[in-house]
Amino acid sequence: MNMMGILLAAVMVGAVGIIIGILLGIASEAFKVEVDEREILVRGELPGNNCGGCGYAGCDALAKAIAAGEAPVGACPVGGAPVADKIAAIMGVESAGADKKVAFVKCKGTCDKTRVQYRYYGLDDCSGVSVVPGHGEKACAYGCMGYGSCVKVCDFDAIHVVDGVAVVDKEKCVACGKCAAACPNHLIELVPYKAQNLVQCNSNAKGKDVKLACDAGCIGCMMCTKVCESGAITVTNNLAHIDYSKCTNCGKCAAKCPVKVIKTV
Repeated sequence: MNMMGILLAAVMVGAVGIIIGILLGIASEAFKVEVDEREILVRGELPGNNCGGCGYAGCDALAKAIAAGEAPVGACPVGGAPVADKIAAIMGVESAGADKKVAFVKCKGTCDKTRVQYRYYGLDDCSGVSVVPGHGEKACAYGCMGYGSCVKVCDFDAIHVVDGVAVVDKEKCVACGKCAAACPNHLIELVPYKAQNLVQCNSNAKGKDVKLACDAGCIGCMMCTKVCESGAITVTNNLAHIDYSKCTNCGKCAAKCPVKVIKTV
């Protein structure tokens, strides 16, 4: 190939490159997606666990929702108040100062306290056990089955089955809510980290039936409500409930409970 051919080929390649560059530039402008700078900043403050505890698909989706004003600045349960404060500064709003929450298992029916109807042999999964006769082998159909469906979904090693009942390590828990969603008996709830009095029962059975099934169940006697001076504890459907927005952590309900089902921490 002579020199003229080489030069001609180089010019053609250069021209094609320039044309492609121009077309790409035009396309990038035509199809450009505007991204809110605040979305990028918010995403930078989120922990990146992508646990879904906020109700969104992940941290990217939450950042977009916060930037669009569709989610509160304190929506991330993992980040808690420190992250909420930083995001509030980015968004130019006041932080709600969300209190840290942790998961709590409303059951005290350990192996030595709950009756057993029969021996179950099958899949180690609470959802599977919940459909067998009697709602499982334990006599209490409302309590922890102890097969660890909650343990399997926890990404933070914060919950384990101990003596037949799931127990949460509040120092590891980030309140993502996955364990609560996995529990077929709906006995895991998110409570304030600072809560000092917790009802360790989920049964709606009457007192007599509770005693027949478990030695550690709420009998709905209402003695706790009578000593609560702040009106923070009520009994509904034979079960005591604590309103943590009213609770002063005085501990009188726990001291008065005849079956010691209210835990003081």
